[in-house]
Amino acid sequence: MRIKARATLVALVPALLFAAVGCSSTNAPATGRSPDPKGSEAGAPGAPAASPDPAGSAPPKTGGTKLERSALAQGDLPGYQISAQGKNPNAPDGQPQADKKACQPLADIMGDKPDPAARETVNRGIGSQKQMGLAVSASVSTYSESDAKALISRLKAAVAACGTGFSATVDKQTGSYREVRATDYRTSGDESVSWITTAAGQGVSAQVHLVVVRQGDTVVRLMALNVAAAQQKTQVPQEVTDKQLEKVREAR
Repeated sequence: MRIKARATLVALVPALLFAAVGCSSTNAPATGRSPDPKGSEAGAPGAPAASPDPAGSAPPKTGGTKLERSALAQGDLPGYQISAQGKNPNAPDGQPQADKKACQPLADIMGDKPDPAARETVNRGIGSQKQMGLAVSASVSTYSESDAKALISRLKAAVAACGTGFSATVDKQTGSYREVRATDYRTSGDESVSWITTAAGQGVSAQVHLVVVRQGDTVVRLMALNVAAAQQKTQVPQEVTDKQLEKVREAR
């Protein structure tokens, strides 16, 4: 998929996902540097950086709050480059609004944070250096435990109700999600929900796999797409999910 075409998907999936694209499009080994959050090709607003920032942006924090310690950091996953949130200023902000009320929880999960009830969210972009083109967005959010449980319940109900798909708009950009389908996925959390959908807009489409896991009052959101082979079946790597949940438990 060309960079210009990839940019049209910015309205469909979080811009953070594209922070990992530069990492996943190079054969170079991980350097611990973050992709340039301002990188884009001329005529392609919202496009990802083509390669890690040569100036060496700050890597993800490894200390600080419990939530920061819960998030993945460079070096946690061999074969992956991990960057802190570096949102392209041209990318849309806020929470997408679904055209169907029943599907709003699925639209929310694609936004800047998984759900409006989240107290705090830390995001990471993950680029695979083993599977070229695979980009993963990971976030860790804190809730009250009752709100975290309610989120999982709402997502399960929305996946069941929105099988035929829905549209969502964020910052005046609209895209569609086709064929929302629940899928089996193993996690070690307290409870989880997983589904696949096809994000489409302006003649471009890509399959997206989402996994949302509750661990106590913490919710982990993981999304994956393959920017090199958009129609290829995509799955969040099991090792990414396992390591993220391990860090959540360690931080607790």
